Amino acid sequence: MEEKIIAACGNDCAACPRYTEKPFEKTEEQLKHTAELWYRIGYRDRIVSTEEISCDGCTEDNWCRHRIAACTAGKNIRYCSECSLYPCDRTVTCFAVTASFLENCRKACTAEEFKRIRKAFFEKRENLEERKKIE
Repeated sequence: MEEKIIAACGNDCAACPRYTEKPFEKTEEQLKHTAELWYRIGYRDRIVSTEEISCDGCTEDNWCRHRIAACTAGKNIRYCSECSLYPCDRTVTCFAVTASFLENCRKACTAEEFKRIRKAFFEKRENLEERKKIE
């Protein structure tokens, strides 16, 4: 089984082309490609720098449109699925926003890119449900 690194929202960081923590370091060229891909998909409104596109994991201080890392940190839990309110409006909205990019990803990505993006972002609900079973 491939290694998974599950974020609070259910994203699989190990599959994410932005994630740069060891042993998932990315080259400058890989990050540039990711920045261009994020623009084509519609995740960004411009091609951002490689520094801006790289990610070393979720923290309360990292930007998240849903503020999930801050929410789970405030509740002293690791995953949304550990919360008694799961699935809350915040996670349902997060799932819906992610799903809204599915067709753009299919169109903008190669088959291999889409496979990776799907694993990284579009399986978040399944990842959280899996964590819930483990807990």
